[in-house]
Amino acid sequence: KLALGRERSLLSFQGRERRTFKAAVLIQRWYRRYVARLEMRRRCTWRIFQSIEYACEQDQIKLHNFFSYLMDHFTPSSSKERDFISRMFISGESFKEAELEKYCDYESMEVPDSYTGPHLSFPLLPDHATALLEAFKQKQQLHARYVLNLLHETRKHLKQLPNISHVSTCYSEEVTVCGDLHGQLDDLFLIFYKNGLPSPSKSYVFNGDFVDRGKQSLEILIILFTFLLIYPKEVHLNRGNHEDHMVNLRYGFAKEVMQKYKVHGKKILKMIQNVFCWLPLATLIDQKVLIIHGGVSDTTDLDMLEKIQRNKFISVLRGKKRKESNRNVEIREVNGENNAEADPAGNEALPSLPLQPRPAQAPSMANRLEFSRWVRQTVQEQIEWCRRLVDISESEDEEPTYSSMVSLTDLDAPELFQSFQILDILWSDPMPQEGCRENKVRGGGCYFGPDVTAKILEKYNLQFLIRSHECKQEGYEFCHNRKVLTIFSASNYYEIGSNRGAYVKLGPDLVPHFVQYQANKTAHTLTMTQRISRVEESAFRALREKLFAHTSALISAFKAYDKDNTGRITLSNWATAVESVLHLGLPWRMLRPQLVRTTADGMLEYKSWLDDLAMEQRSQERIQSSLLEVIYRNRSNLETIFRIIDRDHSGLISFEEFHQTWKLFSSHMNIELTDDGINDLVRSIDFNKDGNIDFNEFLEAFRKGKAGTCSTTAKAENRDHLNQQLYSVLGR
Repeated sequence: KLALGRERSLLSFQGRERRTFKAAVLIQRWYRRYVARLEMRRRCTWRIFQSIEYACEQDQIKLHNFFSYLMDHFTPSSSKERDFISRMFISGESFKEAELEKYCDYESMEVPDSYTGPHLSFPLLPDHATALLEAFKQKQQLHARYVLNLLHETRKHLKQLPNISHVSTCYSEEVTVCGDLHGQLDDLFLIFYKNGLPSPSKSYVFNGDFVDRGKQSLEILIILFTFLLIYPKEVHLNRGNHEDHMVNLRYGFAKEVMQKYKVHGKKILKMIQNVFCWLPLATLIDQKVLIIHGGVSDTTDLDMLEKIQRNKFISVLRGKKRKESNRNVEIREVNGENNAEADPAGNEALPSLPLQPRPAQAPSMANRLEFSRWVRQTVQEQIEWCRRLVDISESEDEEPTYSSMVSLTDLDAPELFQSFQILDILWSDPMPQEGCRENKVRGGGCYFGPDVTAKILEKYNLQFLIRSHECKQEGYEFCHNRKVLTIFSASNYYEIGSNRGAYVKLGPDLVPHFVQYQANKTAHTLTMTQRISRVEESAFRALREKLFAHTSALISAFKAYDKDNTGRITLSNWATAVESVLHLGLPWRMLRPQLVRTTADGMLEYKSWLDDLAMEQRSQERIQSSLLEVIYRNRSNLETIFRIIDRDHSGLISFEEFHQTWKLFSSHMNIELTDDGINDLVRSIDFNKDGNIDFNEFLEAFRKGKAGTCSTTAKAENRDHLNQQLYSVLGR
């Protein structure tokens, strides 16, 4: 009996053990599936945010290219008109030294006794930096006199620096490299709290994109410039793609400055614009680690970067490209050689380029109809010439590489090649594939592969590259066999909990050590599931806004699949149609459950679905849905256009600014619009009759034109012309 009892006990124990093991396996499988689903949701959310962000950057560059095209093909009727439009649209406008100092004369400004913020005196001391940090933590504002004085001294210092800064770990224990901050001051405070303030024993490299998107970009600039002047050998600043006046007009920095400094904001913006163009382009640590904001290309030449007159490129966005079949063509053009000459290696000569047409002599402005016809003919000839140039590359069988991209602007070839050198290092991104190709996702720079990285490292005897420019979930990421390191310092960039910020520390051994952080306290209290759910909700909200903004185009795309006009399409066709309209490169079939209600027969009533989207947006904005769609789709572009026309950043467009701008647009659109017609139009838009147009009036005119509320009068026709021109600019 005792033996039988022991045997039963053993069998019972073994049974329990098996059940426990099976339960553990089931729990493990469930947990793995759960984590896998969370990871899939996280990756989808990340794709949504990045696709929308990069699409916005594309819009910015397309908009800038449109204005550049107009400038390249518009023939002003007088020197006064030419000067006016140059001042309005050419971002590279520069003051002479004496003119800039006179315009931004800070010495004539008095600081009132009522001012309670920090005071600066030059040369700056560490106590000044500490006072600034405390003041900004208390939400205080630095007086405009001190801001301009600081910018003036910063500009003087930057002008003495080379294009590539050289840093050595011999003179400090370590070098700390920070990535994008994008106006998020709390991240900078946290970096200084965890890592310590800049000092003779603690060097910093800030790798560009200090401004835009965040609300405290100006405070970040003031702090960085202050430490730069106090510790010029220990603090180094690289230029990023957002240290660009044209980019600042779209992404909020220009607006932030004008809101914080309503009286002297224009002067501060002008000085900052000039300071940005003097920022160094790269930093080299111990001759072994190259730090650049974006990346490299197969044409990157560090020796050329050392020699570029960087202050000439206030904005690197100007310039249009065409394709050629051979990189040698580009090199010969840079050297001033003829394209038709035979290749030294004995290769077949390339086709010669068509000559650019010379416009006929302009007729008298007295005959406006004849002059307008002449403008149309001239523009058409230029367009035809561009098409013939493009046809040269389109006839080639081989897809051209990025190195074969050259420009059609009036810049001479060497200066143009230099501008692309800067564009590449500020805008480029790495890719896992070999080679180098145009970055069509962002609209600027290139994608460079591991082979391009390897060639650059070998050519200049480097160990690895450090770059920023891309948000990473953990704040940093290696690629290209750990030869390229991306560092991003703006935590919670897309949404609270979306990503960590990070910085990297390099000692004499040049081994990277990372520090990650979350600057937002709420993010620390969220579980992983809560964090992903919160970020996911924000991403899908932004995506639904994007879908709603393209309602009209989506209906047309859906109808192409709905041959019988049933109002229903398959879910597969829904996904294909949505991608054909938005071009975001998203996995729509995977995202469908979050965007479309499940249907029993696998069909979607697309009109009902679009009505639901409209209802969701109307609950936030009390505007007619058709108008709201236009506003959602075009507000960012319209605001950018407004700020470009509003050259003095006053928040108002003068009648003269409007008049000259619409003469430019009319020549592009081949519209006969007389001076009297433009004057009538601008007066009809000036709803409050104060002699200027503010943004609300500008937006209202666009909305009214879209709504079709105009009568059949001359003013109505002119307003239709206004909207036709705006739609052309916006890519309608």
